[in-house]
Amino acid sequence: MNNQDRQDSVRKIRKRIEIHVGIAIAALVVAMGVGAAGFVYWGAYNVSALQQHTEPVFTILNLALDRSIRQRAEEIEPPSLTSQMAEQGRLIYQQKCVQCHGAPGVGRDDVGKGMTPVPPNLAHTAKAKGAAEVFWSVKHGIKMTGMPSWQFTFTDEQIWTIVAFIEQMPEMSVAEYQAMNANDSEDPAPPRDVTTASTSAEVRNAAEPDSERGKLALYGYGCIACHRIPGTVGPHADVGPPLKGIGERRYIAGVLANTEENMVHWLRHPTEVDPLTAMPDLGVTEQDARDMAAYLETLR
Repeated sequence: MNNQDRQDSVRKIRKRIEIHVGIAIAALVVAMGVGAAGFVYWGAYNVSALQQHTEPVFTILNLALDRSIRQRAEEIEPPSLTSQMAEQGRLIYQQKCVQCHGAPGVGRDDVGKGMTPVPPNLAHTAKAKGAAEVFWSVKHGIKMTGMPSWQFTFTDEQIWTIVAFIEQMPEMSVAEYQAMNANDSEDPAPPRDVTTASTSAEVRNAAEPDSERGKLALYGYGCIACHRIPGTVGPHADVGPPLKGIGERRYIAGVLANTEENMVHWLRHPTEVDPLTAMPDLGVTEQDARDMAAYLETLR
C-alpha cells in the first residue's frame, strides 16, 4: 500500500468516526430531551415550597439574579438619600415590606416564612448592594421569587424613600426601630394618587399614551389573572372575557361605546359603569389607564 492509499484509508476511517460520533451525540441529545419531557410530564419534579433548591441550582439562580440586577441598575443615578426620606420610606416599609422581609426585632409574617426562596434580610442586602440595585429591585420586582414590582403602586420618588430607609437598616437597633414605630398613626402611607393626572409626581412628561408601558401595566395591575391578554404570559384563567380583538369591538362591557375616554373610565372605575360587574376597582391612575387603553387599542 502506497502513501496515497494509506492517506485515503485514514480519511475514510476518520469520516466513519465523525459520523458515528455525530450519531451518538444526536442520540444523546434526543434521549436527554425525552428524559426531560418525561421528568416534567410525569410530575417527577417536586414543586413543594418545603422542598428547597439544591445548592448548585440555588447558586446558579442567585448568580443570575445578581448579575441581571447589577447590569440593569448601572445607568440609575441615586439621589441624595436624606433622613427625612428614610422616615417617609419607613412608613411604607412598615405596611408593604415587613411582612416578607422582617425588620430589626420583627420576624416575617406567615407569607414571608413560607416563600421559596426565603425573602432576604434587607439589612444584609443594604450592605451587599448599592442603592441603585435596591431601587431597581423594588421598582421592577424579581420573577420566580414572589417579589412584586411596585412601580404601579408607588412613584419613583416614593420608592427612593424606601431605599433610603433600607440603607439605614444595617446600623439600626431593635430599640431604635421600636421607638420609630411607637408614635405612628393608623393612617396608611399614601400610595400613588389615583384621583388626578395633573400632578408632576404622578404623571410622566410624555404627552402621548405609551402602549408598551400599558402592556406592562396590564400585568402590573394583575389583569392577566382574569383575562387572556395577547402578548402577555399568564395563568389563562377565563374569569373575564379574553381581550384579543378588543380594539375593534364596538362596546365596552356591553354598554359603553369603545372610545379612548370610555376605556379609561372603565379601567379606573368599572363599578360606576356597571354596579354588578365582577371587575374590581384596582386603583388605576389616570396615566396608567391611558397607557393601558393605548395597548388595548392595538389588539385587533
